[in-house]
Amino acid sequence: MLRALLPLLALPIVAQAPVEWRDLVNQLAGSWKLEGTVMGSQAHHDVQADWVLNRQFLRITEKTSPGAPANERPYDSIWYLGYDAVSERYVLHLMDTFGGRFSETLGYGTREGNEIRFVFEYPDGPFHNTYRWNPEEKSWQWQMEQKDKDGKWSSFADLKLTKQLH
Repeated sequence: MLRALLPLLALPIVAQAPVEWRDLVNQLAGSWKLEGTVMGSQAHHDVQADWVLNRQFLRITEKTSPGAPANERPYDSIWYLGYDAVSERYVLHLMDTFGGRFSETLGYGTREGNEIRFVFEYPDGPFHNTYRWNPEEKSWQWQMEQKDKDGKWSSFADLKLTKQLH
């Protein structure tokens, strides 16, 4: 009986993602200082990324830094970045201060080299969120673009993340 079960025990579990998807995403784990522009305004945020849920997701918390200029619009978000081995694509869940309307849409991403490009199909049009790792600088660039009702793409955000030193 045991001999008959051994081949079944050796089969890979389909729902479990391959370890290699984490190699790039793991570079994002840790504490970061985010600076750049969002909708044409300066942004200064603190970002913390930690593995959760049996290392199936990288939880990314982002919040306006305490030292940000007083006129900066406050922002707070939680992102869950994971991988779907069945569809062979990344998934990105976003919950933020913009509320439930924008949290109902998942982002689906594909990797090319040191970049993961997510596409969110929002009711008011597509949105791209690209995470690009720069191994030489050990920094990340997050670029976000939105498509307007006339079909034109424009920059929503251009952000750089640098490691925070404690």
